[in-house]
Amino acid sequence: MNYIRHKLNPAWYHGHGRKAPYFEGWYFKIINAAEDRRYAFIPGVFINADSSKTHAFIQVLDGMAGTAAYHRYGNFEATPNAFDIRIGESYFRQDRIVLNIADELGSVSGELRFKDQTPWPVTVTSPGFMGWYGWLPNMECNHGVLSFDHAIEGSLEINGEVVDFNGGRGYIEKDWGQSFPSGYVWIQSNHFETPHTSITASIASVPNVGREFAGFTVGLWHENALYRFATYNNSHLDKLEVTDTHVEWHLHNAQHELHLSATRAEGGLLLGPQREDMHMRVDETMKSSIDVALFSLDGVRRIPLFSGTGRNAALEVVNFNNVERLAKRLLPK
Repeated sequence: MNYIRHKLNPAWYHGHGRKAPYFEGWYFKIINAAEDRRYAFIPGVFINADSSKTHAFIQVLDGMAGTAAYHRYGNFEATPNAFDIRIGESYFRQDRIVLNIADELGSVSGELRFKDQTPWPVTVTSPGFMGWYGWLPNMECNHGVLSFDHAIEGSLEINGEVVDFNGGRGYIEKDWGQSFPSGYVWIQSNHFETPHTSITASIASVPNVGREFAGFTVGLWHENALYRFATYNNSHLDKLEVTDTHVEWHLHNAQHELHLSATRAEGGLLLGPQREDMHMRVDETMKSSIDVALFSLDGVRRIPLFSGTGRNAALEVVNFNNVERLAKRLLPK
C-alpha cells in the first residue's frame, strides 16, 4: 500500500528506505511579471555507498546571466508521505518555498507562494507524466510534472538585490531514481499569448533490463485540456532533428498531430546525477523560444487547433547522439 500511495503522489519524497545509488530532485522555475528575471531553484539529495559523496544540494540557475551555483549541504529532511523537505535552512513544499542560502557562491533569501497550480493528472492506470511506465519498479529515472503553470506571490533577495516576483509565473517538476538517462532532450515553456498554456516535452535513452530504448512524453496543456503524445499511448515520432541552433520535433497519435520548433541559446551548467556522483554536466538555457502547432486529425484532414510561441523556454540537450541512435528505430522509413 505504501508503494501504491507513493506512485499516486509523485511530488512526495520517494527515498525513504532506498539503497544507494539514489537521487531525488525538484525543479522550481520562477519568472517575474516583467519576464526579465528568470531563475530555477533545484533542491535535491544524492545518496551513494561512499558516505563522503552523500549530500543534499540546492542548485540556483540564473537564466538571464547564464550562470549556475551548486550549494552543497550536509542535512536533508523529508516528511514521510508528503512533499515537505528541508535542506540547510531552506524549505520546499508544493505551494511555497522559503530560501535561506548564504555561502561563498552567493545568497538567496525570502519566501515565494504559488497559487492556482495545475498538476499533470494522476490516475490508477496512469500515475502521472510517465503513464503506465510509472508503475514499473526498477526504472533508473522517474519524472513527474507537479504544476504546468501557476501564479507567484512574494519576493527574494538575491545576492543583495530584492527581486519582486508578484504576478510572475512558475512551473514545477521532479526526477528521482538511480541516474539521469545517458542522453535526452527536454523543452518547457508556460509563457504563451494564450494564458495558462504550457508545454513540456522530453525524449531520452531509457535503460530497460540491460537494454535501451528511446522513450518520449510530450504534454501540451491548453484550455484546460491535456494533449499527450507518448511512447506509452501509441504516439509516433515523425521527425527529430537537433542542430546547433534549433530543435525540430514532430509527433502524432490517432487523434492529433503536434509540431515543435525550438531555438537553442547559451545557458548555465548544472550538475546532474550519475551512479557514481553528481558530475553530469547539463547545459540549460532559459532564453529559448518554442513554436507549437497542434492539429486535429479527421481522416485525411488536418484541422488547426492551436498555434503559438512559448517564451522564456527552458531547453536541455544532453548527449543527443545517444538519443538519435535509438530514435531512428521509431522514425518512419
